[in-house]
Amino acid sequence: MPTTEPDQSCLNVEVRRSKPGAPVVLVAAAALVDTDGRVLLAQRPEGKSMAGLWEFPGGKVHDGETPEQALIRELHEELALDVSESCLAPIAFASHAYDDFHLLMPLFVCRVWKGNPVPQEGQTLKWVYPRRMNEVSMPPADEPLVAMLCDLL
Repeated sequence: MPTTEPDQSCLNVEVRRSKPGAPVVLVAAAALVDTDGRVLLAQRPEGKSMAGLWEFPGGKVHDGETPEQALIRELHEELALDVSESCLAPIAFASHAYDDFHLLMPLFVCRVWKGNPVPQEGQTLKWVYPRRMNEVSMPPADEPLVAMLCDLL
């Protein structure tokens, strides 16, 4: 039986750390997938941190909320969509150290919702095929999720 050496590429990656005592922020995000296999991305509006970058819709999980409940609330507030918890399938999560906080972000795939996405907070929306997501600038926490999404879709 042939043996293979484990991939050692992860050994050469610099690990980024948040400042000691930095809070952990839990954010839930959705990959809304249309019937053509495209994923909805939202551009962060001017005046917000990382303005101009494209991200998966979602937002912070409030105290007492589950990530699913937060995502349902955020998709309604941000995009005027109604989503059922049973239509959210967790596929991956990001763990990323920013300078002032550490982000944990579960990513859910959603293929069924009610309504048409309408930006409610000044953001621009666009549908993108997963394999073309590397052509748009995304926040560092979102970038590693693209490969997993490509594998799934």
